[in-house]
Amino acid sequence: MGIDYSQLHDPNAEYTMRDLSSETMGVTRERGGDRDVEITDIQTTMIDGNFPWTLVRIYTDAGITGTGEAYWGAGVPELIERMTPFLQGENPLDIDRLTEHLVQKMSGEGSIGGVTVTAISGIEVALHDLAGKILGVPAYQLLGGKYRDEVRVYCDCHTEEEADPDACADEAERVVEELGYDALKFDLDVPSGHEKDRANRHLRDPEIEHKAEIVEKVTERVGSRADVAFDCHWSFSGGSAKRLAERLDEYDVWWLEDPVPPENHDVQREVTQSTTTPITVGENVYRKHGQRRLLEEQAVDIVAPDMPKIGGMRETQKIADLADMYYVPVAMHNVSSPVATVASAHVGAAISNSLAVEYHSYELDWWSDLVEEDVIEDGYIEVPEEPGLGVTLDMETVEEHMVEGEELFDEA
Repeated sequence: MGIDYSQLHDPNAEYTMRDLSSETMGVTRERGGDRDVEITDIQTTMIDGNFPWTLVRIYTDAGITGTGEAYWGAGVPELIERMTPFLQGENPLDIDRLTEHLVQKMSGEGSIGGVTVTAISGIEVALHDLAGKILGVPAYQLLGGKYRDEVRVYCDCHTEEEADPDACADEAERVVEELGYDALKFDLDVPSGHEKDRANRHLRDPEIEHKAEIVEKVTERVGSRADVAFDCHWSFSGGSAKRLAERLDEYDVWWLEDPVPPENHDVQREVTQSTTTPITVGENVYRKHGQRRLLEEQAVDIVAPDMPKIGGMRETQKIADLADMYYVPVAMHNVSSPVATVASAHVGAAISNSLAVEYHSYELDWWSDLVEEDVIEDGYIEVPEEPGLGVTLDMETVEEHMVEGEELFDEA
């Protein structure tokens, strides 16, 4: 018999003075039309993709459901189960209030960052799908309308010989020529064979030269046919990151991503301001509050929030609005299934400073089968015009690829 996480005792959630429920706030007026809808249940199903994606489904008394997705991670389904009673009986159209309601209710369980925010994000995405279906409009319309019909996608590329500069260049050319992408990303935190100590974050000169060779071979091979970014996954010290960025200044680098750990904004600022190589940060910085210092102190050239991880669709839009005050573009990090990928595209359509959305599953041959619609065509996502997110889960594919021991949620 499993634990019923929805019934866990938490005095903070039960007695919080900033309870934003409709009952406490007095939000009881009839809305007219078909807009008087109540949430009845929330369920999750985890998919065993190249990441363990958590799909989220919200059910209502009107028979309409909304589907979303949370960034992968242990504990997310349990947290969503924990939060379900806080939303039962609520009108799903009040997306902003309900999201903040969950943040307040879960404050004792860490709702300023980490998997608690990620769980809230998955619910928030599902609310956008649900609200769009109730109102008969696509999700981007709930965010204020669109700046563009299609959103550019950058392909996160890999090869079995990830440390071989020539192999990386070959893969870059294949992805451009055969798959049709004009935006790519490769990893730079790969073994060079020159490491002395993996714990101290220091890069020796031979290591830097090896990484520069990868950048040189890839950027020269694709030339002007594609923009190419390079990811460091928070691996290096401040001094090493500065030396690496300076070494790469001569190449056409779209951006250098996460060269230092995300906790210390002061070091991040110093690295960014030391180089003309564009520096990108944001996937491990939660909510707009976490991104604020990065932007205010001009510690980032491109901000990269991961929408289903750091707060959801509206939170990402708020980050984009803050970034726009500093003339900083947004390149959304994304390792999701088609559900959150399309949700990110809706955000990308609705913000003025959208640069691109990541695609991290080009080696997974069934990724696109998870939904009935085509998602990526020639390196772009055409933003759906159907109500909500505009994608429909293929339940047979979902069931086929569930994590072992997982249960399929109820169909719509």
